[in-house]
Amino acid sequence: MSLPPCPQCGSEFVYPDQNHLVCPECGHEWNPSEAAEQDTLSIKDANGTLLAEGDKVTLAKDLKVKGSSLVLKIGTKAVIRRIVEGKDHQLDCKVDGAGEMMVTAKFVKKA
Repeated sequence: MSLPPCPQCGSEFVYPDQNHLVCPECGHEWNPSEAAEQDTLSIKDANGTLLAEGDKVTLAKDLKVKGSSLVLKIGTKAVIRRIVEGKDHQLDCKVDGAGEMMVTAKFVKKA
């Protein structure tokens, strides 16, 4: 039986204790059934509003497009196609006038 690693420290030395899992290295305890429910990404916009797939957003500032001379102006509308986990760009969007591109969540506001 394979147990998931500790969500806090990533340790593989996790053991079960009744209906919880325990990490002996950092002491973190969690219920694996509750952790599965909380695995959804919670990405927030510039105002702290939670974003979801299909939401319509507007740009909160002018953005230069990498590898192009195109500048996306403040207020440009976009639709979130999907939310991905990443350091730089979390939103895969269809931007009006520019097509499909990845956008950082902190530069958009929910419309």
